[in-house]
Amino acid sequence: MTKDELNKLKNIDICTVDINTLVDIRDVKIDRNLPIGQRFKQYLEQIKNPYMVRCGDMVVKMTFREGSEVTLQECFNRT
Repeated sequence: MTKDELNKLKNIDICTVDINTLVDIRDVKIDRNLPIGQRFKQYLEQIKNPYMVRCGDMVVKMTFREGSEVTLQECFNRT
């Protein structure tokens, strides 16, 4: 995913997004036996948009503090 593509995904408006276009987080399956880099790739491939997902009938948007030194990859590594 390019930086441009990630920015487009990040800027999708939660109030206007079609919930049917989002992946339900409950359907995402990650193989915990894989190295962290492969798990992160597996997550991104399944979730499609790392900033917005659905959980049942609810839309969930993840935001990160502007100027934060912590990257999405580092947040993922902490879990």
